[in-house]
Amino acid sequence: MSIPERSESLPPPVFSTPAGPGPVRRGSRTHLPALLVFLGGLIILLVVPYLAQEISYAITRGEERAKYEAAREKLGELGEQVSRYRLAAKVIEPSVVGIDTVRVMGPALVDEWSFFPQQPRFESVGQGSGVIIDQEGHILTNAHVVSQASSVAVRLSDGRVFRNVQILGADPVSDLAVLKIHANNLIAAEWGNSDELEVGDEVLAVGNPYGLARSVTAGIISAKDRRVDVENAGFRDFLQTDAAVNPGNSGGPLVNMKGHVVGINTAIVGQSYRGISFAIPSRLAQRVFERLTTTGIARGWLGVQMQDLTPELASQFGLKESRGVIVTAVVPDSPAAKAGILPGDVVVAVGGQPVRDSEDLRLAIARTKIGAQADVTLHREGKELHVSVTIEQRPERVFAAPR
Repeated sequence: MSIPERSESLPPPVFSTPAGPGPVRRGSRTHLPALLVFLGGLIILLVVPYLAQEISYAITRGEERAKYEAAREKLGELGEQVSRYRLAAKVIEPSVVGIDTVRVMGPALVDEWSFFPQQPRFESVGQGSGVIIDQEGHILTNAHVVSQASSVAVRLSDGRVFRNVQILGADPVSDLAVLKIHANNLIAAEWGNSDELEVGDEVLAVGNPYGLARSVTAGIISAKDRRVDVENAGFRDFLQTDAAVNPGNSGGPLVNMKGHVVGINTAIVGQSYRGISFAIPSRLAQRVFERLTTTGIARGWLGVQMQDLTPELASQFGLKESRGVIVTAVVPDSPAAKAGILPGDVVVAVGGQPVRDSEDLRLAIARTKIGAQADVTLHREGKELHVSVTIEQRPERVFAAPR
């Protein structure tokens, strides 16, 4: 009888881990695959964004390098280019002058018996700028630069200094003055048209800030017809620019890219440059210059007190738009009185040009020649009227009648 062979199960093989030769017990599992997956995912999360960013940088650098090489090659082909700033500055610089003034301040005090010592008067030194307008030696500057000056000196671009300077005339209302020197070989500036300027046009301001002769700064026209209160000027119709203007620039020219004078720098916001400066437009400056050098200043007037029309007042007067000026009082025997303008009338146009506010009306009358007829459009009690006003010269003192 044969005995069947009995098979015996063999024990499982014994493995050793890299950490040591110890046996692995039956039924235990390793965490190595999960750990590898975790580490791999962490590496992907950290490395992939970095690689993507570096790739992006590399692409940008490549594009910039390509642009750089192309631009460099193009510049090499074009050769040296002369900027318009440089040319405009060369055109205007010989016409810009420095102005030095001396004001005697504090009158001396004298007692009746000369018992007390006299109080000495002291001198105040000022600086400004100007621009040569013609070869006869007429120089345009700000009125406040030479106001109350006991002596005025003018420094030309070629180094000549003139101390026997005549103040030919000054108009404090527009803050403009004309000086006269006796000199030859002068280079006069050319007038530009401020009405042709547009916001964004490039301009240069040239002058002597802090005594730094013929400094040139660049900017653009930031605004036109800017209505701001300026200490030294009665009219408020300025060019606004961001060209740097500082103390000493007053009276210097603002020029376009042809080097033509489009304004006279006159004011800044604050005590030093803050990015905003104002210039008298050449439209006004040229007219005042011509009058100061010929007939003198004779200003026309209407003879009214006025108030700007607000939306609330426009509603009360039955007007659709809040543009215009309310006449609050009329000076007796004035041009307005003679034309029949009454308190309560609303002026909406002069010579067919709309009147937005009191500054518009004042400028429109000032621009009208003495003795000329001005067509004034009024609203009175819901009706539109047209009256013809003969503009007269403004008297020295004006007393308005009560409303």
